[in-house]
Amino acid sequence: MAFDKQQQLSSLEPIYELLGKVGSSFADKKLMHSVLEGDKDKIEDGKLISESINQGIGSFTPELIFENLVKDYSIAHKIYGEAIIRRIAGYDPRYVEKNINIPEFRRELKAEIYKNIEDLQKKGIIDEQGQVTEKGIELASITMYVEELDHLVPKGFVGTKTKKAGDVYGDKVELTEYKKQPYRDIATKSSVELAIKRAHTAIQPRDLRAFKRKSKGQISIVYALDASGSMKGKKIEQCKKAGIALAYKAIDERDNVGLIVFGDKVKEEISPTKDFVKLIKTITSIKANNQTNIAETIQHAIILFPKKRITKHLILITDALPTVGHDPEKSTLEAASLARASNITISLVGIKLDEKGESLAKKIVAIGEGRLYKVRDLEKIDKLVLEDYYEAVG
Repeated sequence: MAFDKQQQLSSLEPIYELLGKVGSSFADKKLMHSVLEGDKDKIEDGKLISESINQGIGSFTPELIFENLVKDYSIAHKIYGEAIIRRIAGYDPRYVEKNINIPEFRRELKAEIYKNIEDLQKKGIIDEQGQVTEKGIELASITMYVEELDHLVPKGFVGTKTKKAGDVYGDKVELTEYKKQPYRDIATKSSVELAIKRAHTAIQPRDLRAFKRKSKGQISIVYALDASGSMKGKKIEQCKKAGIALAYKAIDERDNVGLIVFGDKVKEEISPTKDFVKLIKTITSIKANNQTNIAETIQHAIILFPKKRITKHLILITDALPTVGHDPEKSTLEAASLARASNITISLVGIKLDEKGESLAKKIVAIGEGRLYKVRDLEKIDKLVLEDYYEAVG
């Protein structure tokens, strides 16, 4: 995402048009406006917090960060990544690696790390123990949100209505003869008029007319994100952005979006809602660790979906086979069958799955009557998730 001063106005104009009441729902309006206005420091801070969560870093402890860099830079580089090292150390990562064994540079590096972390504390982004604060989460959420919209809007993936959600059971588009439909579909006025034309003193069964509904009506989507250890870093970052894009688009269409974050067990869950801010704050806060339990995830999804008669669709996004339980593949397919019996369709976004993983994924979507998307390019995950949403809309 580009926020340099030369491109600032052109890149932000479409975002202003899209924010509306969604953007104004954030608690800290100053943070929102700072990011929208291209405040470089705020944007860099937001990216730092987001990156630290994606890398699974629990806290910003200056002494520990310094010791890790000095002890074994190559391992520290894997732990923190270039973006965090650049922001916390205050030097280009390649420069740090080149000079890390020079005593004088080490002293400068340590002082810089302490100064930069103290700066984050003064801003209220992390607390005295180095833990990310609520303000830090909100800043990271806003930054990721704006970054994702800035990525998708020019390509036309958001901003265009796919349907108008009227009646939750679908739009009444034409009249047909009544045939064992819900009573709510009976066209009372048309039925009475037909009975009168036929000189009937009372409405007879053959006089009944009903509305034929065209669209599927309101949709509840549950976005289930694999947060097992193998998803750490770039994978989970792109999946978070896809979740934000889905939440924005679906809520804009007046549909509900739920969230399940799973690893060896379900870590977070939100029932289908239109609370966009709650969704993206939770998405931003996701950390990757442990194993994968898809069966439990599907079972939780069944409970999360409302019981009323609407379209229910589960999007699973994972990079691995289920690894928890006595026979994880069998339990996963059984859970998929239970979900389909509850009128829930299932699609799966598979990130670089191996042959065995792809085979299981095909079975899951076959049972769930959904679609399988095979990801090779992480940058395209958001587009695939939106494509699946459009397919579910019908």
